[in-house]
Amino acid sequence: MMSYLNMLKQSTVVHMCFAISYFTSGLILNFIQAIFYFGLRPFNKALYRKINYYLSYSFYSQLVFISEWWSGTKVSFYVKKDEYNKYYGKEHGYLIMNHSYEIDWLMGWQFCDGLGVLGNCKAYAKKAIQYMPPIGWMWKFSEFVFLERSFEKDKEIIKTQISELCDYPDPVWLLMTPEGTRYTPTKHEASLKFAKEKNLPLLKHHLTPRTRGFTTSLQYFRGKIPAIYNIQLAFERDCKALFQHVARQVCLARHKQKIYCQPPMADVALNPPPTLLSLLYGKPVHAHLYIQRIPVEDVPEDEAEASKWLHDLFVVKDKMQDSFLNTGDFFTESGVERVESFQLPPRVYSLINTLGWAILTLTPMLYYLIGLLFSGKLLYLTIGGAILAAFYILLQKSIGITQISQGSSYGTEKK
Repeated sequence: MMSYLNMLKQSTVVHMCFAISYFTSGLILNFIQAIFYFGLRPFNKALYRKINYYLSYSFYSQLVFISEWWSGTKVSFYVKKDEYNKYYGKEHGYLIMNHSYEIDWLMGWQFCDGLGVLGNCKAYAKKAIQYMPPIGWMWKFSEFVFLERSFEKDKEIIKTQISELCDYPDPVWLLMTPEGTRYTPTKHEASLKFAKEKNLPLLKHHLTPRTRGFTTSLQYFRGKIPAIYNIQLAFERDCKALFQHVARQVCLARHKQKIYCQPPMADVALNPPPTLLSLLYGKPVHAHLYIQRIPVEDVPEDEAEASKWLHDLFVVKDKMQDSFLNTGDFFTESGVERVESFQLPPRVYSLINTLGWAILTLTPMLYYLIGLLFSGKLLYLTIGGAILAAFYILLQKSIGITQISQGSSYGTEKK
């Protein structure tokens, strides 16, 4: 049974069925969004946003399904229990997260789904993404903060969008990655050079944060968004110490049986980093997500002091990441107060939603495509092949925009 299920997870046909269901449902949801955006939002913005919450959730939760149900990915959350029960999912939040992995956003979505705020998750995104259906259109109708990478223009965009998001009737979580792009060795080298020139802290596992977007946002959400949520993400695959600990235990057991065993080397080979594609192939990972709630009033009002506060925060984040890499634990070597972890059970809604869309979209689509492909007519065969090719290209493009190799040109020379 398990081998059959693994074969399904590796099947290109199954992946294409995911693509057909996901993109078809996305376009249907985009169409419904457009009707409400132009027909309802000008007259009743609050009602539009409540309806759009469920439309967005219906789309996002299909990716959460791939993470939780399809691949069996687990996330251990490190959150103070008293604050979790009192604040989490009950207030607007401004999220600051390290940006080191291709699926860091999806691990955040998995947590947000458990809190019941997934449909109101927002983020800062590149302006070009808003033109890419269906995800870009979904984000555009959901009032994401689209930036042009020009501070003079972005300053006004941030001002307008922050004011809009703070006016939401239900809790909104707005994600910012101050590093601006995903971590790579090349970008890290450029980041260290910049930090040395500006006399800023030198970080081992993060890029130097860009503070202007944060300080600009801060002045507009202060008094409206009560808390900043500092998030640190790491994957169990990152931890050499964990591998070495297990290997040592095996060696000790073998020595007791008088079986020779070579001790583990320090530079053990690690598994490849998790990606959206690896989850689609059903490969599970174990993520560790530390979340710290920081009241906004704890952040200095002066812009220079607020910038220093963000740099200091990343110094602590860097220590936590270093501790995890060395020991498999955020707290052992970082000096950060220990918080016990817990896991949230998968919500059945993402499973029901994904299966519902699969039945609704695949039944007529596959019937139509099979009819075209087996019609015996060259024209119909060409149309069917073109439709399948379009879905395949959309799948590859969507995976492509999450890849680290497709990030910004941070740290590269402009010719």
